[in-house]
Amino acid sequence: MAQSTTDDSGETSGIKKPQLSIWELAWPAILSNLLFAIIGIVSIKMIGSLGASAVASVTTGHRIFFALQAILMAVSAGTTALVARSWGAQDYEEAAKITTASLWIGNAVAIALTIPCYFFAETIASVFGLPEETTQQAAVFIKYLSVFNIAFAVNMILSAALRAAGDTKTPLWIGIFTNIINVFLIYALVFGQFGFPQLGVAGAALANGLSFLIASMILLALWKGKRLKVGVGGKGSLSRRRIQQLVDIGYPAGVEQFVFQIGFVAFLWLVAFYGEAPFAAYGIGVQILSLSFVVGFGFSIAGATLVGQHLGARSPDEAEKQGWRATWMAIGSMVMLSVVIFIFAEPIARFLIDDDEVVRLTVIFIYILGISQPLMAIEFTLGGCLRGAGDTRFPLITTMTGLIGVRVGLAAIFAYFGFSVIWIYGALIGDYLVKGFMLVYRFRSGAWKQIFSDSETKFAKVKS
Repeated sequence: MAQSTTDDSGETSGIKKPQLSIWELAWPAILSNLLFAIIGIVSIKMIGSLGASAVASVTTGHRIFFALQAILMAVSAGTTALVARSWGAQDYEEAAKITTASLWIGNAVAIALTIPCYFFAETIASVFGLPEETTQQAAVFIKYLSVFNIAFAVNMILSAALRAAGDTKTPLWIGIFTNIINVFLIYALVFGQFGFPQLGVAGAALANGLSFLIASMILLALWKGKRLKVGVGGKGSLSRRRIQQLVDIGYPAGVEQFVFQIGFVAFLWLVAFYGEAPFAAYGIGVQILSLSFVVGFGFSIAGATLVGQHLGARSPDEAEKQGWRATWMAIGSMVMLSVVIFIFAEPIARFLIDDDEVVRLTVIFIYILGISQPLMAIEFTLGGCLRGAGDTRFPLITTMTGLIGVRVGLAAIFAYFGFSVIWIYGALIGDYLVKGFMLVYRFRSGAWKQIFSDSETKFAKVKS
């Protein structure tokens, strides 16, 4: 590991500071996620031709699938924080060992998650109280997609490690290739084209899963062939200290994701109470606005990487500066995109589904969630920066307060008093307002700069 000394200003000499800019890291991630969002819209267009019930079932299936991936996302959060810090400290061997350890843990979690997804899919899908046919289609979607859990884990962990090391381009190129295949497979398997069977909703699940599988095989081949920026960890990668660090940083992120998904399920359950049209409108609206979300995710990745790397290089003030810069860039970009989406909201919605009520509600939902874009930019970016610093506990508290306490709480009150579904959608604004204020307060406090040092001290005490 590179040696260094600390000067009077608290900065460190002997370790070269990260030279990558926010935009260098953000644009490949934005483009990759933008492509993914466009593919999602194309998928909704194809599935929308099957009716509102099919859209509702896919929305349900995706939500449940990602809810059960919470632990995998926790491993990914630990990978990002630890690899970025090791890379900033120029300890590339440690970064490789962390990646290897994360991959083993991620694969074990993926196998465990496959069991409930495959054998209890219909029971899980039934929590929304949707019509029987829709529930059965959602269960099929969950069951088919769960078969590819390991591929999903490999893709998530290796991509997180690469981005933490500053390589956002490799995931982009692989994403472009596999998403093209995904579109082809969706068209072929949903409608039974090119000699493939006509599988409907099940075909969409298989298409998604197969694209994950192809992406993971390419990444594994490049990684094992030592063609990626992050190397393969050797003997001793699964050390007690490394696993402890991944757990300390990862488990709050896992709990956060679990709470996040539970909150989403509860919120969608309240939306579903109003019928299939509002439920389908939610799914379509989110997919359309994802064209704006992906910008926030891109700056979140850039912020997390640079915060982690600068902390690893013992440059906390620069880490803070990069975090604020990424946040302002995200706010400006997301607001501009949301204005464009506002203007074309109805034509886009009508292009995706031929149902007047669904289109009407989709446009209203887009207007409501669009107002929250600056606040969402703060949540994405500052939340990502905190996780990149290893501060995964405060985002957990923020999610519990905003999503569970405010969004679900307000939505439940509105539903109880018989307000229209538009008020349920409106609860989103309160959620993002509270989370935005909390995250700004935390990042300004600077407490996140000491998280990793506190973790090291804790481990040293346990070991002694």
